[in-house]
Amino acid sequence: MHTNKLLYLSQVDVESVGLTMAEVIEALEAAFREKGEGRVEMPPKPGIHPGGGDNFIHAMPAYIPAMKSAGVKWVSGFPGNHKRGLPYITGLLILNDPETGLPISVMDCVWITAMRTAAATAVAAKYLARPESAVVGVLGCGVQGRTNVEALNVLFPLKRVMAYDVDAEVVRRYADDIADRFGLEVTPVATPREAVTGCDMIVTAGPILKVPHRTIQAGWMDEGAFASLVDFDSYWHPDAMKETAKFCTDDVPQLHHYEQVGYFQNIPPLHADLGELVAGQKPGRETATERTMTANLGLAMDDMATAPLIYQRAVEKGIGAWLPL
Repeated sequence: MHTNKLLYLSQVDVESVGLTMAEVIEALEAAFREKGEGRVEMPPKPGIHPGGGDNFIHAMPAYIPAMKSAGVKWVSGFPGNHKRGLPYITGLLILNDPETGLPISVMDCVWITAMRTAAATAVAAKYLARPESAVVGVLGCGVQGRTNVEALNVLFPLKRVMAYDVDAEVVRRYADDIADRFGLEVTPVATPREAVTGCDMIVTAGPILKVPHRTIQAGWMDEGAFASLVDFDSYWHPDAMKETAKFCTDDVPQLHHYEQVGYFQNIPPLHADLGELVAGQKPGRETATERTMTANLGLAMDDMATAPLIYQRAVEKGIGAWLPL
């Protein structure tokens, strides 16, 4: 352990270590099992909102003893960044030595956030979706629209993606990218309903909004389907959400925190968090016809399950720049 210096990893460095989506999914499932057993320390994330609106910058600390992982992510989401040619999500992650508290690495968090968020969708789907699910509807064809398909493709026999976005050119580029990378059939659709009805799994991945636009209506989601609300409840009408038999989240205290600051004002009763599902404390899908849904909030625990793997791989491969403390 380098106690007098830290390893700086740029976004290119983080990507170049070669961590796979399958490895991230495995790490997150193990972390959720620890959470379900009460062995994770993770306070709800505090945040500030420069410029108002739906802008946010959050501090996300977590400690996972079993993974010898402790640290914090300082991450921002600015929906207007695309107009400036900048990414919606940016930030840095600090990884600490849990024995001394000293920082051992600072790394860009854009790739980590993209991958671990999608991996959490896949973990939830493992317990809530039908195992034969082959058609996924994606609403919002940005970074999360891509990584969520990548993650679901690891665990499910995907064949087709029904892709919707408010920007037709974004959908066209998305369709080419997903077809080239994963060999899946991608069907661009003109209306949101076409990316919901007839799909085994649904991922809504637009900007996170305090006031939902409520596009997805009751009656659109098929019996037996699973939905992952990557953008909170921004896309969903409350009546559509209330058709689900099991409404889950990744962390109950954090969901209640968001309710207190104005999000999730009309959602169904909670069935379970993912830790309870993975640890076997509550049942996941029980019938082929029940509609299931998870509103994953994005947890610091997800980052701290992923960051040590990146750090270890970077040290092994000599990637990054060592800086003095």
